Amino acid sequence: MIHTIRKHAKWLLYVVAGLTITSFVIFMGAGPAGNRGNGGGYVSTNASGTIYGQPITQDMYDAMKKDVYLDYLFNYGQWPGADQQTAAQLQQRIYVRMMMIQKAKALGVHVSDEQTETVAANFLRSPALERDFRLERGQAVPLSGFVNQVLARQDMDANDFENFVRDDVAVEQLQLLFGLSGQMLTPQEATNEYIRENQEYSAQVVFFSASNYLGRVSVTPRDAAEFYTNYMADYRVPDRVQVSYVLFSVSNYLGAAKQQIGTNLDLEAQNAFNQSGGMQAVPDAKTTNDALVYIRNFILHQQAMMNAATQANLFAQSVFSMEPVTPQNLATVAAQRGLTVEHPVPFTADYGPSEFTAPTAFTEAAFHEVTPDSPFSRPIAGQNGVYILALEKNIPSEIPPLDQIQSKVTDDLRNRLATITAQRVGTNFAHQLPMQMATGKSFQAVGFADGLNPLVLSPFSLSTQDVPEADGHATGNQLKEAAITTPVGSTSGFVPTDDGGFVLYVQSRLPVDQAKMAADLPQFTGQLRQQRADQAFSDWVQHEASRELRNTPLARAAGAR
Repeated sequence: MIHTIRKHAKWLLYVVAGLTITSFVIFMGAGPAGNRGNGGGYVSTNASGTIYGQPITQDMYDAMKKDVYLDYLFNYGQWPGADQQTAAQLQQRIYVRMMMIQKAKALGVHVSDEQTETVAANFLRSPALERDFRLERGQAVPLSGFVNQVLARQDMDANDFENFVRDDVAVEQLQLLFGLSGQMLTPQEATNEYIRENQEYSAQVVFFSASNYLGRVSVTPRDAAEFYTNYMADYRVPDRVQVSYVLFSVSNYLGAAKQQIGTNLDLEAQNAFNQSGGMQAVPDAKTTNDALVYIRNFILHQQAMMNAATQANLFAQSVFSMEPVTPQNLATVAAQRGLTVEHPVPFTADYGPSEFTAPTAFTEAAFHEVTPDSPFSRPIAGQNGVYILALEKNIPSEIPPLDQIQSKVTDDLRNRLATITAQRVGTNFAHQLPMQMATGKSFQAVGFADGLNPLVLSPFSLSTQDVPEADGHATGNQLKEAAITTPVGSTSGFVPTDDGGFVLYVQSRLPVDQAKMAADLPQFTGQLRQQRADQAFSDWVQHEASRELRNTPLARAAGAR
C-alpha cells in the first residue's frame, strides 16, 4: 500500500536524483517550438538513447510520460503547468522513472493483480481528487468517473492508469530493496542521534545589526550614482503583465446555494459525517457540532462555487462571442450585467498580483494563456470564486533610470555600508573577546563594556523550530550551526548574516530528559530508519542516473560525454 507521505517522498526523490545530472541536463523542445504534452507542459516527444544498454523506444517514452504526469496529478492535485521550468523537471523525471522501471524488470520485480487493485483503490481515494469530485474525506472516486472526467481529457484511459499503478508499485519495491541498508540501525546509534538532535544548548549572543549602524554612514548623490552603475543589473524589473478581471465571488452565491439545498443541508452534513468516519473527517473540530458546522459550510461553499462557475461560463460565452476581439469586451459585457472589473497593478510571474492572493492558475493564465490575439482566459476557479481575465498589455523587462529609483538606490547603499560597518565591528569584537574573557571577565561583561547588548537565548536544540530572540537578526539554523561547532565555555567566531552578524557564547549543554527520551525513542527510531532508507535509495538512484542517463538526450543536449 502506497501512502501519501511516501508518494511525496518519491516525488522529491526525482528532484534529488536530478541534482546528479543537472550539469548536463538541457530541456529538449522548450519554448514555442516544443510540443505540448499531456497536461499542458512543454515536453519533448523525441525518444532516443539507451538505458542499461537497451534502446529507448517511443512506446517506452510515451508510457513513462503518462506515468510522470499521473504522479504529478496525485501529488499536487492538478496537471503540470505550461511553464518551461516545470516542463524541464518533468522531462528529467521521465528518464529517471524509465531507468527505475527498466531496473525493476531486470530484477524480476513482479506486481500482482491484488497489489494493483489495492493501490489503485488508494489512489482513487487520494485527497488530490477531492476538489474536482466534491468528495468527503476518504471517499473513493468511481473508476469510470476518473477515466471519463480526468484521464480522457488528457488522452489517457484505464490501461494507462493501471500501467501507472503497476509501475508505481514496482518503484516502491525498488525503494524497499535499495533502501534496506539504511534500515540497519542499532539502538545505540538511535540513542546517540536522538541526543544530538534534542540536547538543548544554553547560550548567549551579541547581534551586530546593520540598523544600529545606519547613523554612522552617509551617502552622497555621487555615491548613489556610482553604486547604481556598478549594480545596475540588480535593479532590472522582470517581465510583467497588466490584466483586468471579473470575479464571480463565491460569497455572492451562498444565499442561493442555501435555498437550493434547503432542508436537506443538515441531512447531507450528517450523512457525510457518518460516511467519513465521524470526527476523523474534521480533525480540527473539537466537538461533533463543530464538525457538522464545518461540513455544512463546505457543502454550501461547493454548491455556491458551482453556481459561480455557471454564471462565469455564461459571461465568458458572451465575451468570447463579441466581434471584433478586443480586451475592452470584458468591461463592455461586465457593464451590461452590472459587474465590476478590477485592474490590479502589473505583476510578475514569480509573485502574482500584490493586491490579493490569486490562485496559481490566475498567474499562469496571465503569462501563458492570454495573448494579444486571444486576450481572454477560460474561467479560473480559486478559493474565493471564479475569475475571467483579459490581457491589457505585456510589459517587457527593463532597468529603470536612476532618477526614478534614486531613493531606493540610496537606501540600498546605506544599508550595504551599514552592514559592512556592523560586520567590521563584530569581527573586531570576536577577535578581542577571548583575550578579555581570559582575564576573568564574563561574556556579558565584555559586551556591556563595549556598549553592546548581550542576550540570553532560550534553550534550543537542533530540533527546535524557532529561536525567538533571533528576531530577524539571524536564522535558527545559523545559531544552531554556531552552537554545535563551538565547545562549551567558548565563543564562536564572528558569524556574518544578511543583517550583519553575531557572536555566540555556549554556556552549557543541558541534560536530556531521560523519561521523555525513553517515551520518544521508539517513534524516533522508526522515523530515523525510514529517513536513512530513503537516503540510501536516493543515493542509489543518483549513482545509477549519473551512469545510465549519460546516453540520453538529457546528456547529449549539453554535450556530456
